[in-house]
Amino acid sequence: MTEETRLGVGQTVYDADGTKLGVVRGFDEDGFFVTTRDGIAALSVEHERAGHEFGEAELVWRCSQCGAVGDIDEMPDECPDCGAPREELYYWTED
Repeated sequence: MTEETRLGVGQTVYDADGTKLGVVRGFDEDGFFVTTRDGIAALSVEHERAGHEFGEAELVWRCSQCGAVGDIDEMPDECPDCGAPREELYYWTED
């Protein structure tokens, strides 16, 4: 029998040997992706664009179902536009 595990943004994930892989940053149709740095700074524009020259951007949440975005400091339990659960929201840099 297998046990189902639900992943969420901000959750630490480990491989089968117990080695930390990183913290869940978001989801897409292929699965989830992680950041390997600690804290919210790991999800910052500076981390995301390190080594590149770009204009200003800000870190927001984004809904994978409808594309709605919002202030990262006010991440809701569900998308206010379409009602998708928090698992469908992920960190996003917006220009």
